[in-house]
Amino acid sequence: MITIRRLGLEDYTAMCEVWKDSGVHYQPSGRESYASFARQMASGLQTAIGACADGQLVGVALATHDGRKGWINRLGVRPAFQRQGIGRMLVEEVERILHEQGMTIVAALVEKWNDASLSLFQSEGYKIMDAYYLTKRDTPDA
Repeated sequence: MITIRRLGLEDYTAMCEVWKDSGVHYQPSGRESYASFARQMASGLQTAIGACADGQLVGVALATHDGRKGWINRLGVRPAFQRQGIGRMLVEEVERILHEQGMTIVAALVEKWNDASLSLFQSEGYKIMDAYYLTKRDTPDA
C-alpha cells in the first residue's frame, strides 16, 4: 500500500536518494543542498511530498509557488515503483496543496527526453505551451 505524506528536513537524505535512483537532475551542492532545502522549506513557498511503501520513501515531488503560479518540481519515483500510479498520486497531492494555497495555475517543466513524465502530465490534463525556457544562473550549480 502506498501512503502519501508531507516531508521535512529529516527526510532530506532519503529524498536525494529517490531523485538519484529515478534519474531526476538535482543540484546537491547548489539549489538542492541541505542548507538551500532548509531555507526553501522555511520560506513557506515549498512543500515536499513523499510516497511511501512499507515505510520506505519511493517517490518525491516538490510543490512550490511564486504567489501567482504553482509549480510541480523534482518529481521522481524509484524505478521499481514506476508505472504503478505513484507519480499520478504525487501530482494530484501537489495540485491539492497548491490549490489550498490559492494557486489557480499549476505548471511543470519536463525535459524533452523524459517521455514518461510528459505522458503523465498530459494524462493529468496539462497542455504543452509553445514557449522557451530561459535561465541565467549565478553559478553552474545554482
